[in-house]
Amino acid sequence: MSKFFTYLALGLLWLLHWLPLPAFVAIGRGLGSLFYWLAAPRRKVVLTNLKLCFPHLSDAERVRLAKDHFAMVARSFLERSILWFAPEARIRRLVRFKNQERFDALVGQPVILLAPHFVGLDWGGARIAMSYNCASMYAHQKNPILDKWLLHGRTRFGDQQLLSRQDGVRGIARALKAHRPFYYLPDMDYGPRDSIFVPFFGVQAATISGLPRLSTLGRATVLPVVTRALPDGAGYEVEFGEPWTDYPTDDLDADTRRMNAEIERWVLTMPEQYYWVHKRFKTRPPGEPRIY
Repeated sequence: MSKFFTYLALGLLWLLHWLPLPAFVAIGRGLGSLFYWLAAPRRKVVLTNLKLCFPHLSDAERVRLAKDHFAMVARSFLERSILWFAPEARIRRLVRFKNQERFDALVGQPVILLAPHFVGLDWGGARIAMSYNCASMYAHQKNPILDKWLLHGRTRFGDQQLLSRQDGVRGIARALKAHRPFYYLPDMDYGPRDSIFVPFFGVQAATISGLPRLSTLGRATVLPVVTRALPDGAGYEVEFGEPWTDYPTDDLDADTRRMNAEIERWVLTMPEQYYWVHKRFKTRPPGEPRIY
């Protein structure tokens, strides 16, 4: 994207941030419907993922779910305008915590916040950053202007530490040792390196085994945190799950399967909000054909 179009997009986002949140629901549904028909390759990815993960649904039900998902993805992009430009007080009003006491009980200890890829992820990250100084991973973007604004969005509030993937586990270990909660998003296909194949909705998926490894290395408690978009533009809810007990074990496969099973449980509560546009099953076990 050229500088001109990048700045044009940023200007549009600045204008959009003045809109009330319910307006983004309507705009997102319209744009999502448009993207569903125009973005044929990504539509194929979403429908393939849904067919693999929800084989019991009819074709019509999967199409309806896919359209709902595209609407949520469009919303999440446009709503960055609020996260980047709106005052802190407005974002606080739009996002509420659920079971915050579970997190507060772990403050001052090493803790990994397991944050699956739901479309409200950035809202959860921003709201947590207003109350807690955390660490998270960051991948630099090729577009320097976009990279600058993405960094701005991730570091607007509090004292946040962004770690490069090139730093490996050392940076994460230091953050955990300093008792910085680590906001961790391990549920994507990052290729075969550091991954093992475990089921996700019954399909073998290349899954980063970093959660049990980091939990062991940092002696950290795993605390699931899921951000949910509330109906009709009523805002977002950041829910802290129960801290995991008896984790990790000495069985890396079982520990990684537990992570996927936990994410599945959350997905079933709001399937349209999970990040189905990602090629979750791109990496295949040896001898298996390509899926996408």
